[in-house]
Amino acid sequence: MSAADITVTGAPDSKPEITLPDGPAPAELVITDLVEGDGAEAGPNATVTVHYVGVSWTHGGKQFDASWDRGSTISFGLNQVIAGWTEGIPGMKVGGRRMLVIPPHKGYGAQSPTPAIAPNDTLVFVIDLIAV
Repeated sequence: MSAADITVTGAPDSKPEITLPDGPAPAELVITDLVEGDGAEAGPNATVTVHYVGVSWTHGGKQFDASWDRGSTISFGLNQVIAGWTEGIPGMKVGGRRMLVIPPHKGYGAQSPTPAIAPNDTLVFVIDLIAV
């Protein structure tokens, strides 16, 4: 499995749809820029504002969360989130869209915060960086 096997559809500035391939999830963090931004760049300790959608590998690509569904962006410090986001967002520029494939050891591990995310689940996020 590679990130190229994951299909992401949808126009920039709209909620993307994520389709996962059959087979095992990657064992390490995969960072893929789908759209290169041209604005300010997120640093390692940045506070960012994003739109995102997240799906579960274990549950066959079922969505577990999306800021688009709430109708508003979310802002947070990169030191306040799971390791996959802390490591996967720096270097991204405002206006960009990035996919993160986050293995369990950089996500929630065995301590899932919700039944929509299985213990030791690999998570796939598509993130639009709105502001830094």
